[in-house]
Amino acid sequence: MELKQAESIIESVLFAAGEPVDVERLSDILDIDTKSTRAVVTALADKYDREMRGLRIIRLEDSYQMCTRREYSDYISKLVEPRRSLSLSNAAMEVLAIVAYKQPVTRAVIEQIRGVSCDTLVNKLLEKNFIEEVGRLDTPGRPMLFGTTDEFLRCFGIESVMELPEFDERSQDAVALEDSIDFSENGETEDSAADTAEENAENQAAAD
Repeated sequence: MELKQAESIIESVLFAAGEPVDVERLSDILDIDTKSTRAVVTALADKYDREMRGLRIIRLEDSYQMCTRREYSDYISKLVEPRRSLSLSNAAMEVLAIVAYKQPVTRAVIEQIRGVSCDTLVNKLLEKNFIEEVGRLDTPGRPMLFGTTDEFLRCFGIESVMELPEFDERSQDAVALEDSIDFSENGETEDSAADTAEENAENQAAAD
């Protein structure tokens, strides 16, 4: 298969998918090995970047996704209504940071680190698709294990969790999802204010 044809196929598949596609799936579609597939996708992505196309190809662990270029978001917003803000409270960001750095991790370990119940916050992160269930711990009760998702990587602007900075180099306040997470002037949206209220209630219950 010629490079041009392979690039065209990948371009079509990623555009039609609208979500991350695993490199092994792309390899099956192209009927070539994964190493060659990665090389073709990388060449295509580099071409998009050199020519500053309106679309770009990003890597998320072992998957690839086609998306619009961030520089043109203002123009896109004139066509479509922006999605509802994905703002998170400080408490939710703290839980997300624990999952990111400790994954796979159980709810009990998260709560042990934070010192309070985290049911509501974990459920909210699951709902927003920043974390997901990745298995169960082989202990009595088989507690659920949680890890971060491709959506987390996309919002954070990184290819892999291996790119996360060393934990001791970032303060708790610095753990934020870059660009994709918008905070209001007072640091909370309606949702995050509710989270904070729940957090205060949890702390009060723990103190009692």
